[in-house]
Amino acid sequence: MPATHPSVEIPSEVPSTTGRLLPAVLAPAVAVALAVSAWGAKEPGTWVLETVWVMIGLPALFLLRKRFPLSGLLCGLLAVHALVLMVGGHYTYAEVPAGDWVRDWFGLERNPYDRLGHLMQGFVPAILVRELLVRTSPLRGSRWLPPLTVCACLAFSAVFEMLEWLAAVTGGEAADSFLATQGDVWDTQWDMFCALIGAVCSLLLLSRPHDRSLTRLATHGKG
Repeated sequence: MPATHPSVEIPSEVPSTTGRLLPAVLAPAVAVALAVSAWGAKEPGTWVLETVWVMIGLPALFLLRKRFPLSGLLCGLLAVHALVLMVGGHYTYAEVPAGDWVRDWFGLERNPYDRLGHLMQGFVPAILVRELLVRTSPLRGSRWLPPLTVCACLAFSAVFEMLEWLAAVTGGEAADSFLATQGDVWDTQWDMFCALIGAVCSLLLLSRPHDRSLTRLATHGKG
């Protein structure tokens, strides 16, 4: 997995400039999509559990937009991840129509949308963790950056599985839609494996584009 090029110098804080168009467009769009996903959600409680990360993330990014603006690549990935979460929350992961179509086309035993959600749980946080480490730690340019990024993504996936376990213990049958196990006794292991694959693929595919996006952010404030 490629490491950050040593010549890429990214300050921990980037001065505010006029190059904030992408976040300014994406944040309202995600907020509108969040409201739309809540309208007619199949199970409001499940919708809240699935989209709570979006409800926390949007205000946090707004409050930190000047002190710690994110690269354009990361902003785009976070928006896509938010849409995946909102669709899963609206329909519940086991009943997303697109997942049913894929299941029927390929003769699968279960709706695979949950697998996509966990792939994204590794794919997008990998770039988020990488950006935080590149900009705030001595790991910039280090060969330890990729493996530590993957480890952080796996740790987050494990914490999420513990939260699902807590929901199952406290919610009983009411938590079934949130768990989305669909009768698979190995669902927890599959979820973490999908997050691992997502994180590794993200670093292999996006490390160089991410470096370029960070360079643009540092030099022009455009990410």
